[in-house]
Amino acid sequence: MAQPYSARSRAIEPFHVMALLARANELQAAGHDVIHLEIGEPDFTTAPPIIAAGQAALASGQTRYTAARGIPALREAISGFYAKRYGVDVDPERILITPGGSGALLLASSLLVDPGKHWLLADPGYPCNRHFLRLVEGAAQLVPVGPEVRYQLTEDLVQRYWDQDTVGALVASPANPTGTLLSRDELAGLSKATRSHNGHLVVDEIYHGLTYGQDAASVLEVDDEAFVLNSFSKYFGMTGWRLGWLVAPPAAVPELEKLAQNLYISAPSMAQHAALACFEPETLVILEERRAEFGRRRDFLLPALRELGFGIAVEPEGAFYLYADISAFGGDAFAFCRHFLETEHIAFTPGLDFGRHLAGHHVRFAYTQSLPRLQEAVERIARGLRSWQG
Repeated sequence: MAQPYSARSRAIEPFHVMALLARANELQAAGHDVIHLEIGEPDFTTAPPIIAAGQAALASGQTRYTAARGIPALREAISGFYAKRYGVDVDPERILITPGGSGALLLASSLLVDPGKHWLLADPGYPCNRHFLRLVEGAAQLVPVGPEVRYQLTEDLVQRYWDQDTVGALVASPANPTGTLLSRDELAGLSKATRSHNGHLVVDEIYHGLTYGQDAASVLEVDDEAFVLNSFSKYFGMTGWRLGWLVAPPAAVPELEKLAQNLYISAPSMAQHAALACFEPETLVILEERRAEFGRRRDFLLPALRELGFGIAVEPEGAFYLYADISAFGGDAFAFCRHFLETEHIAFTPGLDFGRHLAGHHVRFAYTQSLPRLQEAVERIARGLRSWQG
């Protein structure tokens, strides 16, 4: 009999929502009209100027490996974006282009976490963060957070939970699944707390650009030594192109480059050339129109769900999610999601995918469908609540 698979692999949990998605796809294949509010992917296709740039790159033969850190033109474009949007000077030499934001997280966790060491993470939070730490034989120390701290780590919580095996903290702003932001002062407090322990601050800024009523502050405005994870998937709408980036302190770049060379060689070349169009004025006009549309969707769905009895204590300022407490309806989140999928053909995500703290009492809605579809979804939810027996 073959040896069992690694303990590392067995310890990484699957997404609970994938079972629901598989069932949703079965229902759809059987002819049912399923409204998908479960997956964190914008419903817009990639903006036409980016597609055109990708097509031109393919036509001109840009299909070979690039340097492990990415093409210089794209790193320079990202540097210019930081200067214009945040007013910070980021040397292009500090920027590494990665296969998606996941590639950036893989580099950061590989560089900063030894076996047995851990980062502090907010619970609830994006599940892959803790799984990447397990992959490098580290661990996530989940810190339970609620609406009283807007579901975010704070300077005080970092000080309270830091122990001898802690080497850093990973935060997200805007956060998945809650959509909350960290202010410039809050980021400065987190930087102060991690520095007081000679630790590292890693900030997921993947949903930057998708904020409503205010702009997100970058941690680089207050801490030039922080590590920043970002992606072309969300604001730039390039999910399938698999492209992201990592900003690192200068001293870390040679080690990160060595890791990149060994882990994935380089990010996709045609995607890198396509992404150059992301920063063109005509593209940014399209992306800002899409941001405004997401804002309209949030402004419809948030009060509609509250009126139905869902508990959403903190108004999300970014991303495209609503994290809702279903305690008023009783039952557990997975059964709740299953009920609405089977009876009303609407799919959303159980809180179990985002951690442990009160996870069974929460669900996440992704407002990645058009307003008419969201209006139909609310009607179905209202009807489904009448048949729910929690």
